[in-house]
Amino acid sequence: MAKDSLLLMRINVKALLLFSVFVVATCGLVYELVAGTLASYLLGDSVTQFSTIIGVYLFSMGIGSYLSKFFNRNLIAWFIQIEVLVAVVGGLSSSILFLLFNQVASFRIVLYMLVSLTGILVGLEIPLIMRILEDRFEFKDLVSKVFTFDYIGALLASVVFPLLLVPYLGLLRTSFFFGLMNAGVALWLCFFFSKEISWTRYLKTTCMLAIALLVAGFILSDRIMSFAESMAYADKIVYSVQSPYQRVVLTKNEHELRLFLNGNLQFSSADEYRYHEALVHPGLNAVPNPRQVLVLGGGDGLAVREILRYPGVEKVTLVDLDPEVTKIFKSHASLVALNQESLLSEKVEVINADAFQWLRENRKQFDFVVIDFPDPSNYSIGKLYSNVFYRLLENTLTPEGKVVIQATSPFVAPKSYWCVVNTLQSCGFSTLPYHAHVPSFGDWGFVLAQRKTNWQLNPDYPKELKFVDAASFAQMAVFPKDMPRVETEVNKLNNQVLVHYFEEEWAQFVN
Repeated sequence: MAKDSLLLMRINVKALLLFSVFVVATCGLVYELVAGTLASYLLGDSVTQFSTIIGVYLFSMGIGSYLSKFFNRNLIAWFIQIEVLVAVVGGLSSSILFLLFNQVASFRIVLYMLVSLTGILVGLEIPLIMRILEDRFEFKDLVSKVFTFDYIGALLASVVFPLLLVPYLGLLRTSFFFGLMNAGVALWLCFFFSKEISWTRYLKTTCMLAIALLVAGFILSDRIMSFAESMAYADKIVYSVQSPYQRVVLTKNEHELRLFLNGNLQFSSADEYRYHEALVHPGLNAVPNPRQVLVLGGGDGLAVREILRYPGVEKVTLVDLDPEVTKIFKSHASLVALNQESLLSEKVEVINADAFQWLRENRKQFDFVVIDFPDPSNYSIGKLYSNVFYRLLENTLTPEGKVVIQATSPFVAPKSYWCVVNTLQSCGFSTLPYHAHVPSFGDWGFVLAQRKTNWQLNPDYPKELKFVDAASFAQMAVFPKDMPRVETEVNKLNNQVLVHYFEEEWAQFVN
């Protein structure tokens, strides 16, 4: 009977320690993903941010693994203490970074210091747990079991992070939740090995304090985020939400509403009409009898509002990736008033999908296509300005059809702007570049494109427009001497040169 109890206890110890490996791996990868996601939200260029975060994190784990050799006694107690430290540092990391983003000059230093510290602590854990388990397994079984649970935990984290954690918990709560998992395992180990640890009371106290801190953070996540955003935005925040794709923030003052995605201004209600009239009317007005119109991006419905000024349009298909954006512009009273209920029109079909994939599968043709994507600040958006995308677009147009593309500022980013023009031309499009002044953004560029080579524009614009008419468009099509055409490479999927142009030019402007 005693032998059976001893065997059962050994099995329980093994299972508990292997479960700890699983938790360590899951939490460690989640902290890495949170840091990479947060860096891409705040600093842009997701590929660069994720690459550098992963590199620094793995290097730091290597340092932690090396340092583990200096721990020779009380391994279980040290493991518990490190679990508590990981819980606190990893759990608080996203809150610290959000709070400090607009308060410190060298934000990247803070970011990489936190990533390094977390990586070192996580790197300590696996070697320590292997040494704790070395007397309980043969070496080959030890290695296979530890790394099996390690990789299973990593797989689980990589799957649930984008599908469940970010959409439903957000970055702050995700960090606090997995910090609680680390601290919970540490407390459990304290009780399980209480007879083998000399400083049990101290460890239990630190575990409970860490849990209390993380629970408070989890509960107060919305307030922490609101406080961080209140420091980042000059005006009052009236709406904010974390979607699976971006942080959506709406601010308001006495004169205007402003929409920000991942901290980048998308429009101001004070002058958005200039942008959207310039985007839509020169091209749509030149299409004879337009009936079917496609909008890619533009989930705010403001381009759709302009399209619906043409009574002959029978249907508008809007394809926007983020359902949170289209949802708010269907339901928020101020925004519904701004887009004049365009997304609620019976003529409008809203599809939440990736525009690249949707275009590949689309078999319909449209008389006019509006492309209102965000600027090509990262590779996931840059592909939507590539020659591959424009070739797909060509099959979507009717023979008389036209397309218009927002193409960033030809003044601030001339290489970026003319790269869009040159890429369209490389796909056989005839182009008509033009630009307009939008006070919130400065001089902004657009490109009209069609299959035919001759351009015939209609001078009779809708009477209710505030900004665009035949005379103003004639001026828009003229580029002054300080905005000359620039020769560039074609933006391809395998080089994404447009993203490099955009980063280089806008970085100089901001700095």
